[in-house]
Amino acid sequence: QVELVESGGGSVQPGGSLRLSCAASGIPYTGACMAWFRQVPGKEREGVASMNLAGSSTAYGDSVKGRFTISVDKARNAAYLQMNNLEPEDTAMYYCAADPRIYCSGYLPPSRSFDYWGQGTQVTVSS
Repeated sequence: QVELVESGGGSVQPGGSLRLSCAASGIPYTGACMAWFRQVPGKEREGVASMNLAGSSTAYGDSVKGRFTISVDKARNAAYLQMNNLEPEDTAMYYCAADPRIYCSGYLPPSRSFDYWGQGTQVTVSS
């Protein structure tokens, strides 16, 4: 059973930075697609970034390209999301997702593809 725990959310002013972490357990040795999604109340969950745990090309949602960077640490079964130049529009609950059935390289799968989700961490960007 895959379990995911996010951390690192918080409040920051526009232009600031945050780094989210996702600690995964139960990932098989074959790896998994690791992804970040975000959601605001009343809107659909939006894909932010993805990368395979074994290392691969990354993929990003259009609204975060050039500002966010996803990385993984296979030895620690962890994924990270470095968020720079944050904007108020980035305010959302951020979720880590993983699925060992998916090999994502340069491809951001839709949220319905993932079977495993963390509990979410809130990011608020406000002056």
